[in-house]
Amino acid sequence: MSYQADLERLFGLKAIDYQYGLSKASLFDEAIANDRGRVRRDGPSAAQKAYPTALGTDGPLVYYTDPDCTGRRTKDTYAVAWPEVKDQIWFKADLNPYEPQAYQGLLKRVVEHVNASGRKLYVKDVFMGSDPEFAVPYRFVGEYATHALFAHNMFPKDLQGVKDVEARRWTMLNVPSFVCEPGRDGCRSEAAVVIDTRNRICLVAGRADYCGTVKKTIFTVGNFLFPLEGRLSMHCSANVGADDDAAILFGLSGTGKTTLSADADRRLIGDDEIIWSDNGLCNLEDGCYAKLINLDKQAEPVIAAALTKPGTIIENVPPLPGREMADCHPDELDLSDAAMTENTRFAYPLSDNPNVMPDGRGPHPRTIVLLTADAFGALPPISLLQPADVMYHFVSGFTSRVAGTEVGITDPQPTFSACFGGPFMAHKPNVYAKLLADKMQRHQTRCVLLNTGWSGGPYGVGNRMQLSVTRALLNAALQGQLDHVDTETQPILNLKMPKSCPGVDNRILNPRNTWADPAAYDATAAKLRDMFRKNFTAKGFAAFGIQARI
Repeated sequence: MSYQADLERLFGLKAIDYQYGLSKASLFDEAIANDRGRVRRDGPSAAQKAYPTALGTDGPLVYYTDPDCTGRRTKDTYAVAWPEVKDQIWFKADLNPYEPQAYQGLLKRVVEHVNASGRKLYVKDVFMGSDPEFAVPYRFVGEYATHALFAHNMFPKDLQGVKDVEARRWTMLNVPSFVCEPGRDGCRSEAAVVIDTRNRICLVAGRADYCGTVKKTIFTVGNFLFPLEGRLSMHCSANVGADDDAAILFGLSGTGKTTLSADADRRLIGDDEIIWSDNGLCNLEDGCYAKLINLDKQAEPVIAAALTKPGTIIENVPPLPGREMADCHPDELDLSDAAMTENTRFAYPLSDNPNVMPDGRGPHPRTIVLLTADAFGALPPISLLQPADVMYHFVSGFTSRVAGTEVGITDPQPTFSACFGGPFMAHKPNVYAKLLADKMQRHQTRCVLLNTGWSGGPYGVGNRMQLSVTRALLNAALQGQLDHVDTETQPILNLKMPKSCPGVDNRILNPRNTWADPAAYDATAAKLRDMFRKNFTAKGFAAFGIQARI
């Protein structure tokens, strides 16, 4: 069946000017010529959204989202509550149920809008996953050439050996020009991102034009599909050492996941979305979507080099003051400029990295690292976890962020995100935790909790863990040097700590030793313990079969 016939069958799209499978260079030109929408709250709805830099077609495309969508619209993300899945899906604040009849009405109106608009639709066929045994065919269909270029950058293409492509294909219909009406359409706002598991559709209707929507929506789909097949989909990075020793690094923003996984001595599998199957580890993507704000080009030369590559997409970085973007060289752009958003990003192919695993695949991991940045200064620099500990800390997904200060010190704020990616987890957390525990047991995988946060006191008193110390701890864990060392247990937080580690001052391994006032440490550790307990109770993890470990 042709793609035109398939889209007519699936949606009822008719007489559409499709632009199918365009090259990156053609999509670059199409984006500048045709991508139109709002870029300022007080601006028109048909403003130019994509621009070249001074490098022209030999450089990146700069793209501006709607000002109300400089990140994922989590409160406007839904899954259709079809009877066959409504008890399976983990509905929550960032994945809401959509009433089936309302969804069907919305989809019909979006299609009618597209049929009447006369706009071009850009079509790009890619895959979610680089292993043909289970890769999911993914067809992007949308109004913006930028989004089609993003899909090209971010996902595997032309994957050979995938079976039943048409029967298993998921299709995203992405229509930013449609305006949702909550009272009519059954949604919360003027935009809705809806996952339809029955018909394998991802509908993006309205001003939800952040590029990350194109990848995170299908990632949420994968997090629904793969566990049903016994495959563990994960929000993490992964790499492989010289001894074919793979590692997985979980971690929320600010924990050091990107920095620590980018190791000159290890080859990268992927930096964000990984699957653990019976075949080993596999990247679900073929690109990187990295934060740009305050990028240190000297510290991150590989990432910085991608800024000038043809077809890279730079998102929401303003031009230099008083200049047009077409007159700015990408190396000149002010990456500290957060005038539009703190969440400035860019998307580039994984192949722009010099040290990657062939085909984005690797062996079963020997080590799992749960990263946290504890600004309370209570967690040990490294803890050795048993299987029950792993499940507990995996579903907790703890880190802490430092609140803004005016005068003096403001208490750190705890952040808990189940499975280190709660918004994207379509099943309840125990589904992923059980798969993780089963695979760890089968492959004899070790696990550590690595704290990249504060030592010697909380934020404002103590100091951030030195990167050299964190690297030494990580390397020791990856090389198995902590497997048989003497340990002691932190009694308040019930964490097993090594008493020694090569290249590290043994005194700091027990955080209590680094505080000037041990009683103050005990009080802070108890405070953090109570936060863990409160989160565990509030999320109802005990009912999922997770053991309380703190």
